[in-house]
Amino acid sequence: MKYKHLLSLSSALFLTVVCFAQSENTNKSYFKQLYDELPTPNSFRTASGYPGHQYYQQKADYVMDIVLDDEKQTITGSETVTYTNNSPDVLPYLWVQLDQNMRAKDSDTRKIQSMSIGDSLSFEALDKYINPFDGGFKLEKVTDSRGNKLDYTINKTMMRIDLPQPLKPGATTSFKIDWWYNINDRMKIGGRSGYEYFEEEDNYLYTIAQFFPRMAVYNDAEGWQNKQFLGRGEFTLPFGDYQVNITVPSDHVVAATGELQNSSEVMTSAQRKRFAEARNNTTAPVLIITQKEAEENEKEKAKGTKTWKFKASNVRDFGFASSRKFIWDAMAVKFGNRTVMAMSYYPKEGNPLWEQYSTRAVAHTLRSYSEHTFDYPYPVAISVNAKSIGMEYPMICFNYGRPEEDGTYKERIKYGVISVIIHEVGHNFFPMIVNSDERQWTWMDEGLNTFCQYMAEQEWDINYPSRRGPAYKIVDYMKGDKSNISPIMTNSESIFQFGNNAYGKPATALNILRETIMGRELFDFAFKQYAQTWMFKHPTPADFFRLMEDASAVDLDWFWRGWFFTTDHVDIAIDNVQWLQVDSRNPSKEMAFQREQANKDEEAFIGTIRNKELKPKNVVVTDTKANDFYNSYDPFEPTKIDEKAYENYMNSLDDVQKSTLEQPLNLYDVTFSTPGGIPMPIIVEFEFTDGSKVKEYIPAEVWRMGDKTIKKLFYFEKEVVGLNLDPNLETADINRNNNYWPARIEPSRFKLYKEKESKEKENPMQRMKRAEEMD
Repeated sequence: MKYKHLLSLSSALFLTVVCFAQSENTNKSYFKQLYDELPTPNSFRTASGYPGHQYYQQKADYVMDIVLDDEKQTITGSETVTYTNNSPDVLPYLWVQLDQNMRAKDSDTRKIQSMSIGDSLSFEALDKYINPFDGGFKLEKVTDSRGNKLDYTINKTMMRIDLPQPLKPGATTSFKIDWWYNINDRMKIGGRSGYEYFEEEDNYLYTIAQFFPRMAVYNDAEGWQNKQFLGRGEFTLPFGDYQVNITVPSDHVVAATGELQNSSEVMTSAQRKRFAEARNNTTAPVLIITQKEAEENEKEKAKGTKTWKFKASNVRDFGFASSRKFIWDAMAVKFGNRTVMAMSYYPKEGNPLWEQYSTRAVAHTLRSYSEHTFDYPYPVAISVNAKSIGMEYPMICFNYGRPEEDGTYKERIKYGVISVIIHEVGHNFFPMIVNSDERQWTWMDEGLNTFCQYMAEQEWDINYPSRRGPAYKIVDYMKGDKSNISPIMTNSESIFQFGNNAYGKPATALNILRETIMGRELFDFAFKQYAQTWMFKHPTPADFFRLMEDASAVDLDWFWRGWFFTTDHVDIAIDNVQWLQVDSRNPSKEMAFQREQANKDEEAFIGTIRNKELKPKNVVVTDTKANDFYNSYDPFEPTKIDEKAYENYMNSLDDVQKSTLEQPLNLYDVTFSTPGGIPMPIIVEFEFTDGSKVKEYIPAEVWRMGDKTIKKLFYFEKEVVGLNLDPNLETADINRNNNYWPARIEPSRFKLYKEKESKEKENPMQRMKRAEEMD
């Protein structure tokens, strides 16, 4: 251990408050304010992150009649859209999204896909390439409310409707569209919506979304958000009221956005009675349709039809699911005097997992997210089981996860089901209510939602195996090849490593803000303020950044810049530790210390150790005449002069100074560096000789002058034996090997094998069942 004595007590006391900075200035740009990166505040959006006094948003109301053809797998629809121009601008045309057109044979989505055959190609892949699915909207007419044809232009996934008269501020216009399209087989060609076919019983399960021409958003930040839909960048939609009539086979059960208006026409009396019971049950789901009833229902196909009627207010979209296979359960979640129905629809293939967990997970999500944001405002929240998908719409989501055919399942499937339900139900908050621009900024809904998902998972089970959220889980991504990493602030369609970029990294960043930078109290207040302020509105990234700072009085520009605008990583190192103690002036004590230091290196030297064997042959041993005064002189032996000087020095001190001098004073001069790019707080844990520990927190502003290396002085009465940087894995430091003093290397493992191990064929539930049979 390297240490030395300070020359005087006064210098020791002075050094405890000084921070030394050195090295080149390279990081100053992190602490530059974000003025250049963020739009100028104005009357629509303020510098505090709140809506301005002239903030506006458009409104789009829909009345729709939809027919699902279970024989042809088609959707036919007719809609009347009433559009209200709340902007201060005159609109000569309207833009409508035609998202189904991304499945058209000539779509850009298909054209920009890379494909190479290589040495082999499956029959399915070749057929999919040669005979592409005939997708896309087939528009039959576009008229005004009186039936007069409107001029329109289709540009791939967007349609411009040219108005006969420009729509003035405050004015309303209505138009009608009739259309149909072929529903895609999700299991063969993928998609957020579509159908799943059950060949054994010749049945279908439909999860239907993006099924109607939808109004694009017009606002102060983007004008018309009419960026083409290529498949990844999701949706930006205005709020409105919906009346939707869905005609399906009479033995189908329909789940949808909104509240069912005609339960007496489409539900049996027994089902209505059970539903009423579920409205009063907040502890466990009540089965509205049992598995036995669903199995009977799916055996034969009815020839007639039924129309399910739904209404939804102040929603940005609409989705539904339909099948004769559905089991249906529900339970109540109370928010004051309001009752929200948490519900699940699933085929028998989802049991026993879904009956046990789905609706419970829905209810838990509503409670958890509401605690961190705002009370869930809608009347229902629905989870629908659909194989190999996780996708969200207002009040309804489609979620994957099924057990083995024997009803057993792996633990990861169980947690996968709970997690995807939490995540997709959570999307009701972000972006269905806090309505960010998904076409531009995926992280504003996926990242914020993944962060809330992590909190909900940990509130489900403190040992929950969350995939994303903790800082240490993003390390491998952040230390990866920068040519394959995008800044978070990248358009949705241009992101490398979509999951890490849009979900994992922003969720981690928010976790670090909450746990380390801001603290839970400040963060939770600011985050809730953001959520409640932008409920049913259209926030931008700048609004989020600004409001989080405004509500907390924490300058976060350096954090947003490092984590959101760059691909840099975090790496802080302990370069050197020097132990300093006060010179007591006591000659017997200090000279003994000097002797110890003088002899330490010399005695450790290999030459000295070996030369001791030659000592009897030294000249000064064999010839005493070769000795003089200095052969016996000990410079480290105190004399009476030294003792008198010490006595005089002590007499010059007052009682407080004497007491201070006699205390054990251990000062540690520590050099830190930042080989990584992003500045972060220095969190260092000191361990003492008695085994106790203490943690010191130095704010990230210690790097504000752009130094790559800084020094800090720490004082303790106890003697330090070790330092550990970021001991609780708070900062996503990518290299922990330089986080210790004395230095140590993080352990890892590699496997030895005789031959390649086969994949596990049994899940633990099956193995335990087999073991019980052996008893």
